[in-house]
Amino acid sequence: MQIDRDISAGTRDESGTRLAAAGGILGALAMTSCCILPLAFFSLGATGAWIGRMGAMYQYRWYFLAFAALSLGYGFWKVYGPPARACDNDCARPLNRRVMKGALWSASAVTGVATVFPYLTPYFLGY
Repeated sequence: MQIDRDISAGTRDESGTRLAAAGGILGALAMTSCCILPLAFFSLGATGAWIGRMGAMYQYRWYFLAFAALSLGYGFWKVYGPPARACDNDCARPLNRRVMKGALWSASAVTGVATVFPYLTPYFLGY
């Protein structure tokens, strides 16, 4: 009984890290839905009224930012946090930390760009 508890305490719950990274990426994409994503779709040749309606998402961008920041913060804590104790023989397949770190840093960069983009756009467009 005590041995089983020690082994299960030594395994690290990697599903939380994957979920946090996915939430951070989704939050970053949601942050770009009002400003950057329609511009990217238009530059790729996609047209239609639905691109113009994506601007209505601008009023929710602070909620998207809060979701992205919380998800990214939890993901960074899970990846860079204190390591779990090593387990004996009953370990799950370890998570590729390089991929998770890359995904978290990429989502952080996209979230940062999407946060400052509406404030820098007037300087680039000249109005």
